Amino acid sequence: MSDVEGHVLHGLLEETSGDIVIRIDRHGFIIHASANIAELGFDFAGALLLPHITDLAARDHAAYLGEHVAAVLAGRPQTGWAEFPVNESAGCNSSSSGHCARWYALSLRPMCDSRGIADGAMCLMRSVQQVRSLEGELHARAVTDPLTGLANRQAFCATLRRHLAHGGGQMIAVFAVDSMRALMMRYGQRTADEVLWGFAKFLETMALSGHELAQLDGERFAVLLPEMTSRSAREWCEDVVATFAGLASPASNHARSKGTHLTASAGLARVECTVDWTLREAELGLVLARAGGGRQVAVAGHRRAA
Repeated sequence: MSDVEGHVLHGLLEETSGDIVIRIDRHGFIIHASANIAELGFDFAGALLLPHITDLAARDHAAYLGEHVAAVLAGRPQTGWAEFPVNESAGCNSSSSGHCARWYALSLRPMCDSRGIADGAMCLMRSVQQVRSLEGELHARAVTDPLTGLANRQAFCATLRRHLAHGGGQMIAVFAVDSMRALMMRYGQRTADEVLWGFAKFLETMALSGHELAQLDGERFAVLLPEMTSRSAREWCEDVVATFAGLASPASNHARSKGTHLTASAGLARVECTVDWTLREAELGLVLARAGGGRQVAVAGHRRAA
């Protein structure tokens, strides 16, 4: 490393405490790295071959990082930082459990020789894990119902759009606890919330592998039933409705005298046409089930949109 490069490197280290400073050659191989790169689990001291900058990234992000670095080395400045998770095999602590993904951002500044020809780059590598975690938390809040913890209507509609993009054909069910509004008017919002929370947990228990649950609004719940025929979907819904009535019945003997008995109904539909059409058909089925006295499963007539 030349005196000029060493001075630049020293200056960067002083200004970026906690960041990792890396010097790469014109091909992207790491010539030097600050000592704190060891925090990622990399030890270059005993390496027989120079590691490449892309060795720092997880396998599915290595190509992206390579393209970003190659563009800078070729004289095509890139706007912004390149963000990627570090290589898991080196970046995970062996004592930790589960999947480890620590995100970093990389910024490059081309270095030129005395003739002005690109001779590598100085790289600054900074942890963005906290930002990523915050973004993930904010996204989770945006697509999750705060009361039940289930996906909300926005998230469920996005799921339906993805299935429709691949042809659709799956079955969905829309559930609701019967007489929820009357229950809320009589016992208050807190009791209604407790009932909704309990029904959400009950649905999670009854759901089979691959089922996707969501809360559409204050009283309606949706379940996507992939890999189910219309008959098996109806049988599953009927089992849910009957089981819920059976579980609620023993605890509602006192409530019966007050005219309150918790039951649920469901409407079924096939994922087709559009998201709005699909949900409207399922919700129409729910209306028919409730009109029949509740504790039923109904399917709206197969009518195509004009």
